[in-house]
Amino acid sequence: VQLQASGGGLVQAGGSLRLSCIASGRTFSNYYMGWFRQAPGKEREFVSAISRTGDKTDYADSVKGRFTISRDNTKDTVYLQMNSLKPEDTAVYYCAAGMGVVRAEKMYGFWGQGTLVTVSS
Repeated sequence: VQLQASGGGLVQAGGSLRLSCIASGRTFSNYYMGWFRQAPGKEREFVSAISRTGDKTDYADSVKGRFTISRDNTKDTVYLQMNSLKPEDTAVYYCAAGMGVVRAEKMYGFWGQGTLVTVSS
């Protein structure tokens, strides 16, 4: 499956952004989806994941209560709504397709190219 992430940009602290990731090539609804991010000089980290039907989600503690993951299987798209953004949320955000609502990168076999989110203070 091919993944194309979009929606990144520059936003002030406290603002919001919605990332989108559209899939093509294979049946989107067969895959669990995740979002990861990599800040400058840091390793990539788990942000959120969602089950195939959207009934189960998981969030990193650092974004819980501020970010919401969702998906629309009719549009082959997964979203990440990011509210109350902080400068420490600045990173390249990647969507990924895998086989479980899991945090381990190795469980995701397909990755998008990433979209940059910059939060200014």
